[in-house]
Amino acid sequence: MGLLMFWASRRRQSTLARLGNPALVKRLGVSVNWRGRRWQTLLWFASIVLLLLSLARPQWGEEVQIVERQGVQVMVALDVSESMLAEDIKPDRLSRAKLEISDLMSKLGGDELGLVLFSGASFIQFPLTSDYSTAESFLDGARPNVISKPGTNIGDAVRTAMSGFDENSNSQRVIVLITDGEAHDADAINAVQQAADEGVVFYTIGFGSSEGVPIPEKDEYGNTVGYKVDRNGETVRSRLDEDTLRQIAEIGGGQYYRAMASGMELDALVAELGKLQQGEIGSQLDVRRIERYQIFLALSLALLVLSLSLIH
Repeated sequence: MGLLMFWASRRRQSTLARLGNPALVKRLGVSVNWRGRRWQTLLWFASIVLLLLSLARPQWGEEVQIVERQGVQVMVALDVSESMLAEDIKPDRLSRAKLEISDLMSKLGGDELGLVLFSGASFIQFPLTSDYSTAESFLDGARPNVISKPGTNIGDAVRTAMSGFDENSNSQRVIVLITDGEAHDADAINAVQQAADEGVVFYTIGFGSSEGVPIPEKDEYGNTVGYKVDRNGETVRSRLDEDTLRQIAEIGGGQYYRAMASGMELDALVAELGKLQQGEIGSQLDVRRIERYQIFLALSLALLVLSLSLIH
């Protein structure tokens, strides 16, 4: 911009020089306030520079604020039994379930989320946290071989999830059960009822097909080497038990969703979570840089007004 203004000034001088005798031209322009015009140009240029600096949002100094976080407590109970390796959902039920949990983290607006892994037994993979990036690294470790006891003990998973809630928080407690629903424990419904009586809301997501598919057996490299068989040598077929998952959701006052290729059930779940009572789930210190653009903007406007009034 400065170079453009310099070029325009030189061109103007060259044009005036072609009008005739320089002394005569100077006498004809004696009434023009040349000094005022030069100052007006400089002030206008300085005003533009200050405006650009203002748009760059200069910041210096810091202020510390305490930010209270509001949300709900969500404990996700993920089935890692061998039946979750069935491939009626690509690439398989468990891999797809982990992807959905990862997507759930990206859609939660600051809610705390914890993860329980279960099959014949259960444990907390990571406690309630809003640090989703760290939580995702623990999610990768969800595999059938992390629990040696076979089966699908939903009742034990519910009790483990209950132990992960913060009793001192007034936010709504939620358990999201992700499984194919093939429970082999008799007290699953009793455990759900006890948790519901304490105010916990249940949502269930079913993975699999009602027709049933064989359960692949993998080698140490992840290659399929055969299919699981029962004591009689018959191939075991794993089916989605939607009736049990609907019953759990009904008792827990929530909803049952069937996992779809589009992932639309996740959007529905997030919408439901947004309707629940949010409470204080923690606070954190937020250090922010102080915006100083106002100083440069005010100076820019002042110089612009001064430049417009300088030669009048």
